[in-house]
Amino acid sequence: MPQTLIKVDLQQSPYENEMIHNRWHPDIPMACWVNPGDDFILETYDWTGGFIKNNDSADDVRDIDLSIVHFLSGPVGVHGAEPGDLLVVDLLDIGAKPDSLWGFNGFFSKKNGGGFLTDHFPLAHKSIWDIDGMFTKSRHVPGVNYAGLIHPGLIGCLPDAGLLAQWNKREKALIDTDPERVPPLAAPPFAATAHMGKLKGDAKAQAAAEGARTVPPREHGGNCDIKDLSRGSKIYFPVYVDGAGLSVGDLHFSQGDGEITFCGAIEMAGWVHMKVELIKGGMAKYGIKNPIFKPSPITPQYNDYLIFEGISVDETGTQHYLDVNVAYRQACLNAIEYMTKFGYTRAQAYSILGTAPVQGHISGVVDIPNSCATLWLPTGIFDFDIRPNAAGPVKSVSSSSDIPMSPDVE
Repeated sequence: MPQTLIKVDLQQSPYENEMIHNRWHPDIPMACWVNPGDDFILETYDWTGGFIKNNDSADDVRDIDLSIVHFLSGPVGVHGAEPGDLLVVDLLDIGAKPDSLWGFNGFFSKKNGGGFLTDHFPLAHKSIWDIDGMFTKSRHVPGVNYAGLIHPGLIGCLPDAGLLAQWNKREKALIDTDPERVPPLAAPPFAATAHMGKLKGDAKAQAAAEGARTVPPREHGGNCDIKDLSRGSKIYFPVYVDGAGLSVGDLHFSQGDGEITFCGAIEMAGWVHMKVELIKGGMAKYGIKNPIFKPSPITPQYNDYLIFEGISVDETGTQHYLDVNVAYRQACLNAIEYMTKFGYTRAQAYSILGTAPVQGHISGVVDIPNSCATLWLPTGIFDFDIRPNAAGPVKSVSSSSDIPMSPDVE
């Protein structure tokens, strides 16, 4: 049986666990060490460290201090790993903690981070999803039931000092172009809520002031939110520091491509069973700057889709030049409008797109001036036939209930 190297107590604050951290910095000590070829288990908090509760109020989504996240298990040191190597990580299995068989999805208030469609959903919302083996359903979003593709939203290795400085410099330069923007353009270092694992004293204070926030993906991996990094995946990570420093967290039970709700996917506490190997000098051998991976051979088998197109003309009618972001946004809005015809509220429809195994595709980027993006909505997740027909849509779910919403408060 593999050894569980990092354990978490969901009744304990992650700040009290020295094998957890929420910033990237090369001085964070390794929480534990393994050898190439070892397999082991790491338990994880949900990405908020337990701040979001299983209830029918979205006040916690509205009020969360986003500077506390993400809480990651690690870093795990790998004996013999050196800068320039590739760390090969096999995700052997992933699951929910047995004492926490539920997850959450939400939309942040525009005043507290917003999201992909924040102009359409400016207030905080939350839906709770129950986990029943490999399937999930929600008391807040009726009429759907689907298999999960469990994956870590966030996994990566520690940066070296040069790469960390590069991150902070380029992200500060972006913030400086519009420092008062809401939501902000990037998340700069913030020492007050930093958790630096086993680091103590003056070294901790200095690293906390420099540590990169875990919000975006970067060259080392990080918060990529790739739903196909599931059990059976093999990932090749660039190594920047001695020991590599592998950390993982932000587990998702299920997610649509793009994680468009931002407090997105079905977020959960859980565990990851993984194995590590090394390719010495692998970064130069293969010309690798960012991680590459082989996807899971096990995916939910949904073979019938409704595919919604979007082009790079926004909802105000403004033309954009080959803007894939605008095009995917329009595909999402088109799918949301369609689902309301069957009785869903717009918030319920948005939650489905953030949590169900929808596929997002870049379908065209050469036909000026419009890029084309598509959103693939699996029809098999619904308890009713959602396809168009001559008789017209039948209202199949009650609009009398909606996912909890909290108003903004000053």
